[in-house]
Amino acid sequence: MKKWMFLVAGIIAGSQFAAAQQWAPVDKSPLDQIYFPIDYPSQKVKGTKEPLRLRVIYSRPNRGNRQIFGSEIVPYGKVWRLGANEATELDLFTEARVGGKKIPPGRYTLYALVDEKNWTFIINKETDTWGAFKYDPAKDVCRVTALVEKVDKPIESLTIDLEKSGTGVNLVAGWDTVSATLPISF
Repeated sequence: MKKWMFLVAGIIAGSQFAAAQQWAPVDKSPLDQIYFPIDYPSQKVKGTKEPLRLRVIYSRPNRGNRQIFGSEIVPYGKVWRLGANEATELDLFTEARVGGKKIPPGRYTLYALVDEKNWTFIINKETDTWGAFKYDPAKDVCRVTALVEKVDKPIESLTIDLEKSGTGVNLVAGWDTVSATLPISF
């Protein structure tokens, strides 16, 4: 009889725990990250000798049927977090040169100031921030202006890609019908 009572009590306790468990809903703008060298974690397991240079962590909002640039989503002339949710993070694991300026290894926030023809990429010392609500230009490390390029096919989710270049890497950010490129050398 005692065994049955313990079994019933266990089932009731377990079902109450399961009923009380609430999982956070899936975010509409999932978090993503990209490394240079490309796919560094798997390359490391395979024994790569190339050192880790940088990582970008960002949230990827979707376009849907919305106008993105020059709208309330990404207004022209206003600093943008270059993604959704938390501001985009740039982790430099070695010294880099961006826009002719040497930047020491460390964690930074990557913002963009966009208009129809140019994006100004902003590397800022302030980290762990939501959006661009507390953006402080006094903490800028550097600013680099890049020309906007039209893309052949609309990009549904904001995408940041890294393309190896002769002296380092090009960080390419694209969304909707445009992209812009930030050269980074090591």
